[in-house]
Amino acid sequence: MAESMPKVDSPMANAIRFLSIDAIVRAQEGHQGVPLGMAEISTALFGEHMRFNPQDPLWPDRDRFVLSNGHGSMLLYSLLYLTGYEKVSLDEIKRFRALGSVCAGHPEYDPEAGIEITTGLLGQGIGNAMGMAVAEAYQRARFGAELVNHYTYAFVGDGCLQEGVGQEMISLAGHLGLGHLILLWDDNKITDDGSTELSISEDVGERFRVANWHVVEVDGHDVAAVSAAIAEAKQDERPSMIACRTVIGRGIPRLQGQRGGHSARLFDEDAQAAREELNWPHAPFEIPVQTLAQWRVVGQRSHAEYHSWYARLSKLPAQERTEWERIQSGTLPNTWQAVLQAYKQRVISVGDAESGIFSSAEINDLFAELMPERLVGCADLEAPTSHKRSLKAFTAEDNSGAYIHCGVREHLMGAMANGMAAHGGVLPLAVTYLAFSDYERPAMRMAALMGLPTKFVFSHDSIGVGRNGPTHQPVEIIASLRAMPNMYVFRPADAVEAAESWEVAMKLTRSPSSMIFARQELPLVRHHANTENLVARGAYVLKESTGRRQVTLLATGSEVAIALEASQYLESEGIEAAVVSMPCWELFDQQPLAYRQEVLGEGSIRVGIEAAMRFGWDQYIGMDGIFVGMTGFGLSGPAEELYERFGITAKAVVEQVKQRIA
Repeated sequence: MAESMPKVDSPMANAIRFLSIDAIVRAQEGHQGVPLGMAEISTALFGEHMRFNPQDPLWPDRDRFVLSNGHGSMLLYSLLYLTGYEKVSLDEIKRFRALGSVCAGHPEYDPEAGIEITTGLLGQGIGNAMGMAVAEAYQRARFGAELVNHYTYAFVGDGCLQEGVGQEMISLAGHLGLGHLILLWDDNKITDDGSTELSISEDVGERFRVANWHVVEVDGHDVAAVSAAIAEAKQDERPSMIACRTVIGRGIPRLQGQRGGHSARLFDEDAQAAREELNWPHAPFEIPVQTLAQWRVVGQRSHAEYHSWYARLSKLPAQERTEWERIQSGTLPNTWQAVLQAYKQRVISVGDAESGIFSSAEINDLFAELMPERLVGCADLEAPTSHKRSLKAFTAEDNSGAYIHCGVREHLMGAMANGMAAHGGVLPLAVTYLAFSDYERPAMRMAALMGLPTKFVFSHDSIGVGRNGPTHQPVEIIASLRAMPNMYVFRPADAVEAAESWEVAMKLTRSPSSMIFARQELPLVRHHANTENLVARGAYVLKESTGRRQVTLLATGSEVAIALEASQYLESEGIEAAVVSMPCWELFDQQPLAYRQEVLGEGSIRVGIEAAMRFGWDQYIGMDGIFVGMTGFGLSGPAEELYERFGITAKAVVEQVKQRIA
């Protein structure tokens, strides 16, 4: 079939070029390098290989396409319009970069429009693509190739491969043998600063080869050659990288092959010069009827496969089909909350203190058989975080394992988890220490921006880490996560709150969550297995004062026990104190004003207690409120001594309250 594909400067490829040029000229800004340089590559991929259906953009077994070099977004929008996606109309193309347009400056997650993932932070996209490939491989191992058998394609630029996350992806994807992952590299030898020789000198293809990738090098402006390379890649059991030698900004005489080809301002004169250069005598935004018809045929090319797939789905046994549809819709099994309620009752009846992160691990393991769609990634911390337990490893030889040994690759792990969530059909968790969350920060931010329900699980949350010292004692990170829009941050005080935090997080379908657990053992602060989920309120009165409240002690996580102890001392001295547990500020802020006022104790002295920085606490305790916590970084030493050293104790709380009352 490759021989029938259009040649260089074909009308189909040039349709992409001129939609992009015209939109960028009208917007007076944009990045033309990618759509002009990768037009033939796109024609080969979409024209011959991509399985998709613009009339049903959410078809579960569609191929996934990630534009990792997301600044070249007009390439994607042009393809979506040309192939017939309803949400990406010609009018939307004309509104490129306008407020409210689906054609935003960088692609923004909108699967119904054909935009599989938000990209623009270079390197995140290829990490997302790997996550999609993992999700596909895992589902294929479980449901069989009759239901799951698609590819993930990603367009990547030099920036994607220069970011550190790029190397992490190359290494792990090769190790796991993800044969349904195919990258197409826009090898144009240019970055925003100029020639790539300014900053790199290695053989990029060799980086992939030594990591067990299939590598092919082709002329990126030869549609037939690119198509043949893709066909070859699909036959290889390894992940593939197709190095496509291209000319950046191809078609614009003033800029092609130069630094300015990346994103220099385009003018009407450039558009006219390109029309003359490429023999395109059509008005702005005008696509010849025959060329548009060719592209619309491409959009219908997978219809036979689409209907065949649904026919196979309809023939599944009822129970298997019901389970498939449950998982694809993101619906949780009927009994999952009962499992958590039974766990709460059990830990209360036993009454033992337990490591915070081990409580999370036990809960995670309870879901192993009930929710096989869960995929857990962990950054080389299996023993101290304990979230593997009964799960088996996902390996190159066995893709049915639900635990991914990510190695020391947190950058990738976060991006990969987002790719899994965007793919659908799996529920991803990413597990590491809280101090290492900064490695995941770009992915966490992107999850919040997209509204993906990615679960980020963290251990070792404070100076309670102890002798590992201040490098591993996060004091500022909780506040920074709380500052992130649409991120729900949970810091449970005991095993009961851990279960309730998990319950709330599992219900979040349009927001990610950060579940933050202590390394050290936490005594129970809740002794009744309420059917109501108190964490769902964000904060609640754990212990009310016996008389008129004079003091409100507000605490999170391991410091709730300190607040309870302090309240007993205060009451013994005739000072009426209530204790409020605040496991999730974001949920508390959503409660009615009257409830928040009742919990915070209007007119009482408020004390915030947390082994972290004060930042953010003043909204609850006031600028004149008392804060018992950290004022700087920690130290190396036993946890108990560190709490004494930094004055985060019941005694310190009592002394400060008494000073205020006096």
